[in-house]
Amino acid sequence: MPYLRVRIASPKTTVTAQKVAAMLTQLAVDKLGKASAVAAVDVHFTDPNEWFIGAKSVSETNETSFFVEIKITESTNSRDDKAAFVKATFDQMSQLFPNVALTSYVVLQDVASDSWGYGGKTQEYRYITGDVS
Repeated sequence: MPYLRVRIASPKTTVTAQKVAAMLTQLAVDKLGKASAVAAVDVHFTDPNEWFIGAKSVSETNETSFFVEIKITESTNSRDDKAAFVKATFDQMSQLFPNVALTSYVVLQDVASDSWGYGGKTQEYRYITGDVS
């Protein structure tokens, strides 16, 4: 049950939010073992004139940059899983967008199982009761 928030600063692009969401959902499935049916992805494109690295806009440096944040249930993934997700995300975003800045971030946040859920049930409740719905 991941939640992904994505911000992308890129010059004109033909890449759609749907394409980004599909790619990140698949990476969450492949690299983190998450269920695609409950993966929520929120994609926002940002004006590259308003995204700065080292006080220079990515428009000025003719780069693309991004920030991908994914919330996952604590203790459900290993360090190796997370490292694989970070690398694959950077690699895939670099294939979708031109001239991706190295200063583009992928952040995995482990959230305690009693601190979040969906459908009115916490992840801890689902674990204890064996509820996988």
